This record gives sequence, structure tokens and C-alpha cells, in this order.
Amino acid sequence: MRVHPALSVVASVALLVPIASAEASAAATTRITRVQYDSPGSDRGGNRSLNAEWVRIHNFGSTRRNLTGWTLRDQQHHVFRFPSFVLRPGDSVRIHTGRGTNGRSNLYWGKRWYVWNNTSDRATLRNKAGRVRDFCSWNDPGSSNGVNARSC
Repeated sequence: MRVHPALSVVASVALLVPIASAEASAAATTRITRVQYDSPGSDRGGNRSLNAEWVRIHNFGSTRRNLTGWTLRDQQHHVFRFPSFVLRPGDSVRIHTGRGTNGRSNLYWGKRWYVWNNTSDRATLRNKAGRVRDFCSWNDPGSSNGVNARSC
């Protein structure tokens, strides 16, 4: 049976759309849900204070997400590269600025000073290929209301 060339192209495009949508949908299931950009108390640079500055990433999907090689970065080009790490369905992980022991729900950047700017910044999550998968930004010119975190 011979198929008209125009129908062949339409059929090919129709087959690609669900694949692209499924890929985008899978990536969209892993998102930044909260940024604690200003740790409570004075910013004196102690490890406890540094670890009170964090970004939470959640897997809303129904499958495990391999985040190995993904990155989290701010606007000043501080880059956290995920170590060998898998995020289970329904789980969250916090990426803390300071030092600590990595585990299933907490990862540590190992910085000795703060990363996230209190007044404004942008946390960007990129996959291993460098594509932006999510971001969260804030503009807080004065925390007079005591707010020092952003739900995304």
C-alpha cells in the first residue's frame, strides 16, 4: 500500500508529540519547592547558620529520579553539582549551604560562606544536559515582616 507523503509527515509528527510531552512531564515532576535564603539569626558564617540556608527539591512523580550530575546555582554562578543521587517518588532533599554528611534527604554544598542573597536571587535547577528544569526567584528589599524563605 502506498501512503501519500503528506500523510507520512503528519503521522511522524503525531508520534513525536507524545514522546516530547512525556519527557517534559517527567522533568517537571522534580521541582524546587522552598528556599530558605536567609538563615535565622546573625549571619556570622558558622556551619550551623550556613546549614540553615537551604533549597528543597521534591519529586512529585511516580518514578525514581536520578539527579546525578544535575546542578543547582544562584545568579552569581555558585554551582552545586549533585553527587551520585537518586530521589525517590514523593521524597524531598534539602541542599544545605554548609558542611555535613550527605544522606537520602540532606545534601551539603560544603561552602564556608552564604550563597543565597537575602534581598534577591534566583535558584536554578538544571538537568545533567544543562537544561533548566525549574527555578525559584525572590525580591525581598527588606525583611521587615520577618520572612526569610520563599515557597516556590
